Amino acid sequence: MFPKTARPAADFPGLRVKAGSQYTTAEGDYVCGCGAEDHANGDADVKALVENYTAHKNACTGRATR
Repeated sequence: MFPKTARPAADFPGLRVKAGSQYTTAEGDYVCGCGAEDHANGDADVKALVENYTAHKNACTGRATR
């Protein structure tokens, strides 16, 4: 199991979503092996981030282009 603070990185690509609570906002990050990355705060922005990540992942080889 990964620690709660694990964030995607170039050497460990993926998606991280943290739900908001009464006192905090939702957060999300993604990093792809190709170098694409994004971060979002707030429910609507995190939902859009997940949709963008899914679309990107479906179209990307996951390798950096030069």
